[in-house]
Amino acid sequence: MDRDSQIDTNPIESSNASNEIKDENTKPENSESSEQSNIIDVIGNGQLVKKTIRAGEEGFQPQRGNICKINLVGKLEDGTVVEEFKDYAVQVGDVEVVQGVDMSLPLMTVGELAEISADPRFAYGSQGLTNENDNSKSIPPNAKVIYTAELLECNDEEDLENVPYASRQSIGNHKRERGNFWYDRGEYNMAIQLYRRSLEYLDDTDKYVGDNSKLEEFTNDQLQELLETRVKVYNNLAAAQMKISAFDVALTSVDNVLRCQPENVKALFRKGKILEAKGDIKAAIPILQKAAILDPDSRAIQQLLSKCIMKSRREARNEKDMYQKMFNQTQKLESKGKRSKTGGEHEMPKFKLWGYLGSILIVVAGVAIYRSI
Repeated sequence: MDRDSQIDTNPIESSNASNEIKDENTKPENSESSEQSNIIDVIGNGQLVKKTIRAGEEGFQPQRGNICKINLVGKLEDGTVVEEFKDYAVQVGDVEVVQGVDMSLPLMTVGELAEISADPRFAYGSQGLTNENDNSKSIPPNAKVIYTAELLECNDEEDLENVPYASRQSIGNHKRERGNFWYDRGEYNMAIQLYRRSLEYLDDTDKYVGDNSKLEEFTNDQLQELLETRVKVYNNLAAAQMKISAFDVALTSVDNVLRCQPENVKALFRKGKILEAKGDIKAAIPILQKAAILDPDSRAIQQLLSKCIMKSRREARNEKDMYQKMFNQTQKLESKGKRSKTGGEHEMPKFKLWGYLGSILIVVAGVAIYRSI
């Protein structure tokens, strides 16, 4: 799994942010009813509340997929500043910021300044967030975060065929990195969402760059770079899908990798894991054997391959025992039928004997069909 860094941030100068927030927090002399009208309980249970500090332009509000530019300051309840972004571009609905802010942006208008109070569920949950550069800005587990968000501008998402190559690669990588961020936190559905969005930008179906007035085909080097990045995303997407036991779509993801890179060890290993999880041990073993040859030092591959081989042998042994029991049962029935004829006992009705034999043959045929699938 490629582990990428967190999203790039552009810190707001603390002094400017503090002064701006202090000025905007000066309450006008409004009535209580007017103040209440500026407060929105986003999901209706008090866990995510947006309060307008300064109204924006009338009318237009961001929609899912719009590209918004924002200033954002996040504080703990004791006033500690833990997040700062200035002129930061986010795509609404793609959880490129904390979920509480992403959900609140469609309720804002351009130019609006708002306070967004996000309970842990809509912030950083029970894990919190460690700031590796400045531990004093780390977010503790189960911490409420209060954001001051300013919506600077909002634009429609550009048609992909008009997006230059450099932008496609940059946006695709950014969404991949953000997907990795959510994957590392165990938020696999969010990771899957970001990986899929990344693949949209890394697609080379529209093999052009520039605008409609001047279309130029991608160069071979550009196509190769898009392909290599796309392969990384598909590998990561498969890993996230496996975490939620979505094995069929995960298999499709790794097959997309292997069509481009048949000897991609990560994809081979993950395909082996998927097939093992689906119970198709017979198909998993040659895939893992190929991965083991390509990467003989991988203990994970060797362990899974050994597990599959042992499981295959156990299944073969159990199947052999089952066939032996069936054969013994058939012999007993035949022997009993012979004794009935020679010992003067009532002969077992033929239809009953054939019924037993028919049942056994059906079971044997079922096992054979299962083994051939």
